[in-house]
Amino acid sequence: MHMKNLTKIRKEKGWSQEKLAVESGISYNTIIKIERGGIKNPRIDTVIKIAKALGISIDELVR
Repeated sequence: MHMKNLTKIRKEKGWSQEKLAVESGISYNTIIKIERGGIKNPRIDTVIKIAKALGISIDELVR
């Protein structure tokens, strides 16, 4: 499940990668790796936490 829209959505909210890490409870390094494509298929619980932190659906995140 590739999160193609993560960087775009995060920037639209005006959030840094660090802010997203804190709000989602996901490590900063993991956020960086997901955005850069180093983690192509993050675990579903990671996807859920990120979507919830951003206040969006999983569909919006992975579209």
